[in-house]
Amino acid sequence: MQTVKLGKTGIVTNKNAFGALPIQRISDEAAVALLRKAYENGMTFFDTARMYTDSEHKVGLAFEGMREKIFIATKTGAQDAAGFWQDLETSLENLKTDYIDLYQFHNPAFCPKPGDESGLYDAALQAKEQGKIRHIGITNHRLAVAHEAIDSGLYETLQFPFCYLATEKDVELVEKCQAADMGFIAMKALSGGLITNSAAAYAYLAQYDNVLPIWGVQREKELDEFLSYIDNPPVMTAELEALIKKDREELLGEFCRGCGYCMPCPVGIEINTCARMSLLLRRSPSAGHLSPAGQEMMMKIEKCLHCNQCKGRCPYGLDTPTLLEKNLEDYRNVLAGKVKV
Repeated sequence: MQTVKLGKTGIVTNKNAFGALPIQRISDEAAVALLRKAYENGMTFFDTARMYTDSEHKVGLAFEGMREKIFIATKTGAQDAAGFWQDLETSLENLKTDYIDLYQFHNPAFCPKPGDESGLYDAALQAKEQGKIRHIGITNHRLAVAHEAIDSGLYETLQFPFCYLATEKDVELVEKCQAADMGFIAMKALSGGLITNSAAAYAYLAQYDNVLPIWGVQREKELDEFLSYIDNPPVMTAELEALIKKDREELLGEFCRGCGYCMPCPVGIEINTCARMSLLLRRSPSAGHLSPAGQEMMMKIEKCLHCNQCKGRCPYGLDTPTLLEKNLEDYRNVLAGKVKV
């Protein structure tokens, strides 16, 4: 079994963390069954967020009465101290607990610090003193904010996108966290579904002993795949290296990561799906994407106002409206049979 120590938090857990964002889409009963199966087979770190609708509620249902056996990480997207306390109390109630192991600021556009106008970090310190949270972390998609968080020495963990599509700048963050004894939690370990070989994804991340990958789980077969890696962790082979090289050649560059921070769209375009439809058509079963519902979703791009709100929000600096138009053009060609997938 491979384990990870999350820096100065002292938290040691299996190198498979359960990402609880996808369980929003399933019933309480199904979610509880997944979460408990994950724990019973070796997973001990469960990551959720106040923004994930009823995800916290489902985690609370699953682990009521066995709190000390697991680690729970959740997040607040609050912009001020009042919102922080409201989120924290709601999370504690939903999770049926009186403390949270790791409480993270959820992708803030700035790095909260003591004494700043937001009051967020001061509130977190107070909550820690009260025993309501044990460790303070931050999640982000912005390199500048991530570096500032590491340099500040204020945070015990950083959660950031990291997978085998990573750039040298992303690897630098991982190494910088290790040098600072700061835990690194890898979100988007499968790049929002664009990476389809989880063994390759695991083997790549296993090369970094300070990285804890979070796997988003919605179906039992997905969970079983990751659970199998506890006793039989994939190792890097020539075959996996070739697959990774091929994917990097195809996917590196101007592509949508599906993070969703460009949302909501004023005219209802599902940007985080539509802006990467060309890749989804070629890297996942295409029937659902080409269904009447899929076509209706894609045709909403025609209503784009070119307001550039999505472009301004994109943490990767993508020209989102142009990307949407390119994906719609390709989608139409696929529908017309001009391009095969």
